[in-house]
Amino acid sequence: MKWLIFGCRDFEISYPRPASITESQNQQSPPAAINKLPIPKSAISPATIAKSRNPKISNLTIFAATMANDTNRFQAIISHCKEYGFIFPSSEIYDGLNAVYDYGQYGSELKKNIKDYWWKSMTQLQENIVGIDAAIFMHPTTWKASGHVDNFSDPMIDNKDSKKRYRVDHLIEGFAEELRAKGEKESSHADAVLAEMDALLAKDDFAGLKKLIEDNKMKCGVSGTANWTEIRQFNLMFSTEFGATASSEDADSKVYLRPETAQGIFVNFLNVQKTGRMKIPFGIAQIGKAFRNEIVARQFIFRMREFEQMEMQFFVRPGTEGEWYKFWKEERLKWHLSLGTAPEKYRYHDHIKLAHYAKEACDIEYDFPIGFKEVEGIHSRSDFDLSQHQQYSRKKMQYFDNDLDSNGKPFGNYIPYVIETSIGLDRMFLLVMSNAYTEEDLSTPEKPDSRVVLKFPPKLAPVKLAILPLLKKDGLPEIARSIMNECKPSFRCFYEEKDAIGRRYRRMDAIGTPFCVTVDHQTKEDNTVTIRYRDSMAQERVAISSIRQLIESCI
Repeated sequence: MKWLIFGCRDFEISYPRPASITESQNQQSPPAAINKLPIPKSAISPATIAKSRNPKISNLTIFAATMANDTNRFQAIISHCKEYGFIFPSSEIYDGLNAVYDYGQYGSELKKNIKDYWWKSMTQLQENIVGIDAAIFMHPTTWKASGHVDNFSDPMIDNKDSKKRYRVDHLIEGFAEELRAKGEKESSHADAVLAEMDALLAKDDFAGLKKLIEDNKMKCGVSGTANWTEIRQFNLMFSTEFGATASSEDADSKVYLRPETAQGIFVNFLNVQKTGRMKIPFGIAQIGKAFRNEIVARQFIFRMREFEQMEMQFFVRPGTEGEWYKFWKEERLKWHLSLGTAPEKYRYHDHIKLAHYAKEACDIEYDFPIGFKEVEGIHSRSDFDLSQHQQYSRKKMQYFDNDLDSNGKPFGNYIPYVIETSIGLDRMFLLVMSNAYTEEDLSTPEKPDSRVVLKFPPKLAPVKLAILPLLKKDGLPEIARSIMNECKPSFRCFYEEKDAIGRRYRRMDAIGTPFCVTVDHQTKEDNTVTIRYRDSMAQERVAISSIRQLIESCI
């Protein structure tokens, strides 16, 4: 099967919020005001598009001839990422390293734009949230205090014949998916299996999980047998030695690659609070790398051993954590919807088995081509982390609250409770790519045609503007270069002279460039260019002097 290389939807990205979310937001009255992140305006006027759209292609239809199912779509997205410089297998010249990837020239730009959008929404638009950048290496006692040394593990099981290792929940979930694929009759059985799995995991009942696997005759995908080992825990942290005298026998030299970025925030809680004169409630945000020795890393960049997190820890007065948990649960979904994704592509998933630190927890899940999967977690962590660090470090992690309680007395000293929002940057990248990837049939009675286009929100697009002289002569490249020099300090631009203009448009569609301007002979007469809009393929003449302002208004 040969995948097409060129996909879209117009820039109308202000989707209505579902009624249930709107109603709960109206009832929400958090203890302190937090700035709202506005859902962006439409990038292009519908009237402008309607007036200039080519009637031959006004009724675009999704081209699905090669897209028999979502698995094919997922593979097409992976192929597209490689072919167009978004993601490469790491160390590819040495045949790669399992579940490790490098971001290419356009992938790194898209990833940076996602980070910038999150960072701005968390820090610049909030008066009581600041950012830090903590080190990857931390004192090893940090991870003893946090519970990661003793509790950060997953149940695993091996097939004795193939020697293949599985995470128990992944094995059972895969079996349930196979049941669902057989039709509605088996769907209820799949739901029952997953419900029993959740209950057993919540109790750490490994014997019950093994019985569930055996009773349902779950087989290894490699050997086809059901010859399983006992279930055991597998710690997910990478360890290494630290310093010039490091040796495997010296316990003091053992350090860990951090499995999450949150602990760097907790150990710096008082540093930030005192130097920034922060008043509760306030938050600390961070973007950084984390490392987990996953039993089975799979599904492209969805589950990797080296990944990047965007986390915010919000410190609140004890007793208000329930209200703030609800607030951030809804606020984070609003952030996702602000990028123009249809609301029905998201859902909440409340945790049955809570982490060792959590009072409440839920995931925001997105409907990927591989099904609904977690993108972001919101957790009410109580005072667990700060209390643990106070105990292990023997340093006070308390905050003195001058505000008065109902009796007119100051709240005084206490250890704050924490609400965490944690989003996987790589998963968010895959979400944006999955949502943007579109195949369209542009065929007319005269000729068959199609394209694949990445319909990124303009603010996230790796390249915002392509500048294309129609010919390499007659002074057109010089005019195009002057436009490039005018615009490139403000946003990312791309210049190209090679090939017919139609082919250049298709290449820009394939990397998600929302705007292309073509410099032609009319430009020399009236200082106007043809601007072409990616999603509608509409074209119109605009003045050279207005290009930069037009693009900036959309991003």
